[in-house]
Amino acid sequence: MPQNEAYLSSQKIGNNSFTIFRYQNYTIRFRAPYSLERYTEITEWDHGYIAAMAKYQHNVLPEEEYIDLIPILQKLYFDADAFLLPIKKVSVLYD
Repeated sequence: MPQNEAYLSSQKIGNNSFTIFRYQNYTIRFRAPYSLERYTEITEWDHGYIAAMAKYQHNVLPEEEYIDLIPILQKLYFDADAFLLPIKKVSVLYD
């Protein structure tokens, strides 16, 4: 996997949905809307801001979803700027 690429996916655990952001050895998981089925593509990456297409249970077509990683990283006591600086691309990746 490229050094400057991060990955976005989702996971259902029980009745809860989570967004998963992976970069190098880091995996950051946070709550997502309950009806999220999966992310289908990344339409924009801008230093912590992600615009992605997401498939939800209530809609047959993907919808645009927006994620701001900076406040999430700050709550986890990351230096958000230093962490995000080397990331040049985010892709959807499911195992």
